[in-house]
Amino acid sequence: MHTFFIIPTGFGVGLTSTSLGLVRALEYGGLKTGFYKPVAQQHPDSHGPEYSTELISRTLGLAPPAPLALAAVEHLLGEGQMDDLMEDIVRRFQQAAEGYDVMVVEGMVPTRYVGYASRINTQLASSLDADIILVSSAEDDALPAIVDRIEIQVQFLGGARNPRLLGVILNKIRSDHPGDFFEQLKSHSALFRQPGFQILGCVPWEDSLNALRMTDVVAQLQAHAINAGESEKRRVQDIILFASAAPNSVALLRPGVLVVTPGDRNDIIMAASLAVLNGVPLAGLLLCSDFPPDPRVLELCKGALAKGLPVYTVATNSYNTASNLQRMNREIPLDDHERAEHITNFVASHIRQDLLVKRCGEPQEQRLAPPAFRYRLVKQAQEANRRIVLPEGCEPRTMQAATICQERGIARCVLLAKPDAVKTVADARGITLPEGLEIIDPEKVRRKYVAAMVELRKHKGINEPMALAQLEDNVVLGTMMLATNEVDGLVSGAINTTANTIRPALQLIKTAPGFKLVSSVFFMLLPEQVVVYGDCAVNPNPTAEELADIALQSAASAQALGIEPRVAMLSYSTGDSGSGQEVEKVREATRLAHLARPDLLIDGPLQYDAAVIASIGQQKAPGSLVAGRATVLIFPDLNTGNTTYKAVQRSANIVSIGPMLQGLRKPVNDLSRGASVEDIVYTIALTAVQAASQR
Repeated sequence: MHTFFIIPTGFGVGLTSTSLGLVRALEYGGLKTGFYKPVAQQHPDSHGPEYSTELISRTLGLAPPAPLALAAVEHLLGEGQMDDLMEDIVRRFQQAAEGYDVMVVEGMVPTRYVGYASRINTQLASSLDADIILVSSAEDDALPAIVDRIEIQVQFLGGARNPRLLGVILNKIRSDHPGDFFEQLKSHSALFRQPGFQILGCVPWEDSLNALRMTDVVAQLQAHAINAGESEKRRVQDIILFASAAPNSVALLRPGVLVVTPGDRNDIIMAASLAVLNGVPLAGLLLCSDFPPDPRVLELCKGALAKGLPVYTVATNSYNTASNLQRMNREIPLDDHERAEHITNFVASHIRQDLLVKRCGEPQEQRLAPPAFRYRLVKQAQEANRRIVLPEGCEPRTMQAATICQERGIARCVLLAKPDAVKTVADARGITLPEGLEIIDPEKVRRKYVAAMVELRKHKGINEPMALAQLEDNVVLGTMMLATNEVDGLVSGAINTTANTIRPALQLIKTAPGFKLVSSVFFMLLPEQVVVYGDCAVNPNPTAEELADIALQSAASAQALGIEPRVAMLSYSTGDSGSGQEVEKVREATRLAHLARPDLLIDGPLQYDAAVIASIGQQKAPGSLVAGRATVLIFPDLNTGNTTYKAVQRSANIVSIGPMLQGLRKPVNDLSRGASVEDIVYTIALTAVQAASQR
């Protein structure tokens, strides 16, 4: 499924009209196309359903979900919950996109009240892994101003080299020769000479597209009817305030003109009526200044009224009436299906459908953005419905994470702790424990696992007193619950060391069939995408064979969580540029991994910058299918891996989920002792997904 995200370069560019035309153009190209607007932005005078979503629904017969209310979005932004906002939008998008070949997503419009629109649009485009199409207007502005607005927006989105930035649709072009306009753009800005940035549509100005029905004008001005006539049919192509004497105004009485004049200007009223009787289909007659027309004059004009001339009155004077008419909302009314269809087809006919359909058929390198990763992880965990034990049951962050997981259905959590102690901590921290959250007192269950533990450890000479003593440790107790299939996974480490979490698992759970060692990965939620780091927690100095196993385990873990594995074996040199024992180890590990999985994209040795930055990758490792595009990064030893993950996590202020242990028969996962509540929630979700996949 492909996604086009359309972003306006300013206010009033015709964004919704472009959405209509873009959906129709893609449908003409044979693609089943859906629509989604993530954030509602209502016109100040509108109090009904969100405009774009409702208009698309009525015109194109789609059923997009309701967008988030602007007030709710601003509340989340004010609370610093951008990640939560993006995750919710991704969830709604995934539901809306089901069954479609391509989705058109409409971005936010920058206004004086919504100065953060560009920031949100940038985040949304990344979170949805979408191709970006700018929409700009060439209505009345000078060419330099048009170009400046486009170039500013391009810079917000990472510059013209951003491979997901396709180009711009230019709207409302007042030119008889669009080709000349393009040439002017090219001569004025280097942006339009870049091969990757294309003009995807050129929609000329068309007066008829902006013609409101007379009923729309009446509704906005709250005018009173003298003769409704054909108000539903007649469209206002032009509005003229008649101030001159009738003979001097005759030339202005043209088809589609709304005649605005004071109610006591009997000469203008009669002139307009004569024009109608002579076959000129005026849009209507609007009488202002609260002067009622003379009944004798109306009697003379009854022939024009019978021909459908709409006549209305307003209380405002000529100046205020003209001002009110100027400020009218000219958006397509939701019930004006005729105009909506006209605009949809007109815009669609001026969009480069061939380029966009071709783009949908091209293979795209998928990036899994953090919100999409979190959404997918939570959804998979909810579907898995696994029971996860938390040995650090009285630790406040763990309690809060368990509460969230229970409420959201992420996992059925089990807190190992005395219930009274849990309640005391919850009351002190203001945590409301949800109904159904399971709390097990270790003192009451410890003895039931003694026999099973003696059996599992009999080769080490463990007897009952020794087993009971070891079971005093809640991590050991939780691991025995996992070993006896009473729970599906274990998460610990908020107060315990990594060794305390892993050692019981190695002793009691053991490695899974086909695995020689246990390793770990972190899922690093970088701003643009999620990448996998391994091994950063378990193996201090792996051999080449072990490093190859870590690479294969990490690639499998990435793939299970929706990340396309492109594995970079990291070193301090790239390719054949360096030598030495450590580089040779990485080179041999790469060779062994290739032999085991020839289908896997894996390359090494690569330096970190050559692995993740496209331009450096092309320079240092030309021809590599991994360099500059790596999603799984394998460090040569624990010292390098652990230092790097913590440096990236803390310096960039990102969420890192893990370490997730690989190679065990059942999932046991460790936490950093500095883990946040959010880190713990996602580690629990990860454990639930692992448990489901291992079953």
